[in-house]
Amino acid sequence: SGHSALCICWPYTTPPRTILLNLALSISFSFSLCLHSVSPLSLSFSLSLVKQPPTIMKQSLKDYIVDPRDNIIIECEAKGNPVPTFLWRRNGKFFNVGKDPRVTMRKRSGTLEISFRSGGRPEDYEGEYQCFASNDFGTALTNKILLRVSKSPLWPKEVLEPVVVGEGSSLVLACNPPPGLPPPHTFWMNSAMMSITQDRRVSMGLNGDLYFSNVLDKDSHTDYSCNARFLFTHTIQQKNPFTLKVQTSRKVAETPPNFLSPTGTDSSRMMVLRGQKLQLECIAAGVPTPSIKWFKKGGDLNQKVKLDNFNKTLRIDSVSEEDAGEYMCMANNQIGSIRHSIFVQVKAAPYWLDKPFNLVLAPDESSRLVCRANGNPKPLIKWLVNGEPMERNISLPNPRRTVVGDTIIFHSVQIGSSAVYQCNASNHHGYLLANAFVSILDMAPRMLGAKNQLIKVIENNRTFLDCPFFGSPLPELRWFKNGQGSGLDGGQYRVYINGSLEIKRARVEDQGTYTCVARNILGKEENQVRLEVKEPTRIVRAPEHQSAFRGTMARFDCRVKSDLTLPITVTWLKDDKPLSLGWRLKKDEDSLSIPNVHEQDEGTYTCTVKSEIDQDTASARLTVLGIDTHTHTHNTKTHTHTHLHTIGRISRWQVGGTYVIAREIPFFFVPLCVSAPDAIPSGLKGWGTKNTNMEISWEPLLDTEQNGPNLHYSVWWRRKDTGEEWNNVTTVGAKHIVHDTETYVPYEIKLQARNDFGPGPESNIIIGYSGEDKPTAPPTDLHVSKIDSTKVNVHWTPVDPNTVLGAFKEYRLYYWREGSMVKGLHVNKEKKTKGFDSTVAQPTGILTDLQPYSHYRMFMVVANSRYDGPPSNHVDFHTKEGVPDLPQFFKIVQWSPESIHLEWDKPLEPNGILIGYTLNYQAVNGSRVGHMQMESFLPNVTAYRLRLPDQAIRYRFYLAAHTQVGAGKVYAGESPHFTNEGDTPTFYYQVDIATQGWFIGLMCAIALIILILLIVCFIKRSRGGKYPVRDKKDLPLEGMDQKGEDGSFDYHSDEDNKPLQGSQNSLDGGVKESDDSLVDYGEGGDGQFNEDGSFIGQYTVKKDKDETEGNESSEATSPVNAIYSLA
Repeated sequence: SGHSALCICWPYTTPPRTILLNLALSISFSFSLCLHSVSPLSLSFSLSLVKQPPTIMKQSLKDYIVDPRDNIIIECEAKGNPVPTFLWRRNGKFFNVGKDPRVTMRKRSGTLEISFRSGGRPEDYEGEYQCFASNDFGTALTNKILLRVSKSPLWPKEVLEPVVVGEGSSLVLACNPPPGLPPPHTFWMNSAMMSITQDRRVSMGLNGDLYFSNVLDKDSHTDYSCNARFLFTHTIQQKNPFTLKVQTSRKVAETPPNFLSPTGTDSSRMMVLRGQKLQLECIAAGVPTPSIKWFKKGGDLNQKVKLDNFNKTLRIDSVSEEDAGEYMCMANNQIGSIRHSIFVQVKAAPYWLDKPFNLVLAPDESSRLVCRANGNPKPLIKWLVNGEPMERNISLPNPRRTVVGDTIIFHSVQIGSSAVYQCNASNHHGYLLANAFVSILDMAPRMLGAKNQLIKVIENNRTFLDCPFFGSPLPELRWFKNGQGSGLDGGQYRVYINGSLEIKRARVEDQGTYTCVARNILGKEENQVRLEVKEPTRIVRAPEHQSAFRGTMARFDCRVKSDLTLPITVTWLKDDKPLSLGWRLKKDEDSLSIPNVHEQDEGTYTCTVKSEIDQDTASARLTVLGIDTHTHTHNTKTHTHTHLHTIGRISRWQVGGTYVIAREIPFFFVPLCVSAPDAIPSGLKGWGTKNTNMEISWEPLLDTEQNGPNLHYSVWWRRKDTGEEWNNVTTVGAKHIVHDTETYVPYEIKLQARNDFGPGPESNIIIGYSGEDKPTAPPTDLHVSKIDSTKVNVHWTPVDPNTVLGAFKEYRLYYWREGSMVKGLHVNKEKKTKGFDSTVAQPTGILTDLQPYSHYRMFMVVANSRYDGPPSNHVDFHTKEGVPDLPQFFKIVQWSPESIHLEWDKPLEPNGILIGYTLNYQAVNGSRVGHMQMESFLPNVTAYRLRLPDQAIRYRFYLAAHTQVGAGKVYAGESPHFTNEGDTPTFYYQVDIATQGWFIGLMCAIALIILILLIVCFIKRSRGGKYPVRDKKDLPLEGMDQKGEDGSFDYHSDEDNKPLQGSQNSLDGGVKESDDSLVDYGEGGDGQFNEDGSFIGQYTVKKDKDETEGNESSEATSPVNAIYSLA
């Protein structure tokens, strides 16, 4: 079986067996019993045989609203032995979970999960649900859970005519938001997504309407829009905007006040439930704008009353019965005044006075279940047993059970009558339901702890001997020592209800065997605990601060006194790190030796001695002084000079020899006048390093203040205001530790320096304190008020100063951000602290630098100089919505000279529900700026393209995100200059070069060059044909032209490999006359020439079959044809 850790705490009035049975499980488990300043007691106990009726552990809210976008989870968790089975009722009828494929029930639980992945409508599952958890010993049930699906309907379509009013008239712009579940939160904005400015004259009422006490010409706008924010689904619906036209006049007549809200008679009534928020509203019209004042008949407004909305709204966050009465609001201006009375009636849904708790009874015992509740009207109490009304069992009365109003009395109960009882307290405004089981258990006493424990404690310490037990009927427990005498209780002994025996101050004579005996009518059980009282482990000769020259030996003492029966270990630390002991450093029983000291040995050495139940420590510092010696000849004499490389504590009180002052000229020792010290050591203080000691320390005298050899110090101390004698000790060090003190008590301390010539003057008496311990009490009633977006007021009830067990330092508040109310936003849950040093009777503080729109959790402790006390109650609160942070980024990208593309992303910390963005921009031309223009965007828009009328003008942009509270931090930027991209490296600068003229021209030039290269290539290839063209204009033909039998010509010339210099001339200037005619070599058809004489035909030459030039083409192309083929 598995093991789980539990902590159990109960009041003295609750029987421990009831608590244990409430936690009975069908497996073995470990838990701790905690009881008011009793150290936790670890137990191992198997309750697999103890049967228990079901107990509801977790359930959903009575009014349970779910998000239609998520699966529906209805919680019902219960425990019991045997493990309970679960069933559900829906709208009063059995709900068959197995028949609905969308509904599943978790294993070993009654929690329902309704999934809509395969379709279905959440609205089909609305209704009233109730869970029943049953086993062989009874049935427990949850509250009736009203399941409803959240709704955020669209605003009805409507055409709003322009509103025309005269200047000075009053006006109400109706909002009438669509009914949602839960109701939406309304606010007014303009088309720029800016909140409508509200003041004494213009404000929004509790119903969402916008009230104008009097209209001014500046109120003329076309974009008064009411917005409804549905908090559950985080959606915002916007109403069509109102257009307001104000007809101005030369003079506005002054008018007396009249109420726009409330309307009708001069009085009204309001009913509010206890614990709910009360809001009373008075909005008045008139010229000039009236002011509002509030009064309560029969007394002043109490501190709970807050005035909002420019005094137009009176608010009480949590109403109680004393807040009922007649409230009056008065509106007045220069012309007159008017009053309205509101009669507030406070009703109350039922609330508990005495909630029934579980009973564990033995056979033949009697007891009662009490269920007392209050409310207005008085609630009706009804009892149920195992989920069924007790009235149905009237035909089978139970003589051992009597119902008297709000109480059930049980008489001589018997085995087999275990059941779960339900108390229902209800009136017109609500109901309460509580389960309480009555378990009949017959069990002889059992010891739950280990047998025959050995407890070792230090002398004079507070000690607890534990003896956990169980039985039904509840056993009587008594303690005995060494098996003799009467029970131990009283004096230095105290027996707790959980079986623990406290010995307030253990002494050697308290050693022995202690026996605890638990007895009831079914038998008895006993256990023994052997107590051994040990001497404390103490360092009686502590290491002392010292200086040593390099190369010499240093030695630290650490002599220990301890109980001979306790093994001890002695360890050494250097600068709080374990000291490696090797061939050089030697540790013996009472000391640490450091031979051949060098600079690396300098530091603080700590001796720690430990036994299995206590420990002690002492520290001292080693200072290393560097020296070297050499001989130096001066005036034919040899002197030995000593150079001090590190100035240490060099005693002036040397016998003979040479006194050296860090230079190469010897100074011979001259005896000075000696006497007792004439200085008082400074820095005397006393402060505990543990809760059972006090360390007295001071600054040692300087060498020039010692006045003689063998300096030591005498220390005196005594408890303040007790009249005891002075204690004293003499030491050569600069501290002394007083052991075995009580926790944080004041001591008088004085100090005196001495040497061989006598004592010096005594110091003044100072007050020191022994060590502190952990505070024992937490601050109580931690709560908050005046919650803002970034700060909150914190209140608490202070602790008794005697429980601080030390010097009060502060009330330390631990707080952390549990989450954000913005869905899907992950937060850092790192704990933070803030201290408040207030010691007044009703302390308060302000916690600042909070993140808006977040869920915070906090608790408080009282702190002394060393420890935090136990935590107070935990408090959860939610900060209000604030303005958003900067957008994550803001890119200004110039895609072309005609437009600028803007991109941004939502803020990392929206600090609320984003309702949009505003972009302000203006042209910038040197030192001149243009008119500011503005664009507004919905929250899902994160890009915008701005067309530029003039590409040479820069633009400056200002982007801000908006919540309902207002605009957030502004992200500013400037567009890049089109003619100088390098001037604005901060922003992205991009141009579509495919549309630029220079780029098009460059591409055309490259294409032309490629075309020319291709032409040259074709011309070069034509040189290898059978009819190469010579430059007939400038060069004569060389050699003999050979004519073949087939009429073809073969030219052989030295210029065959030269460029065709004459080819272009033949095209431009025509063909030069020649003895040869191209027509004669034609292969049929006449050659054709154009008007400038150039040849435009094509000819071919047949190849002789016997010709051996196989690498030549059978069809040569003239240069002219090559050009045309490219064309």
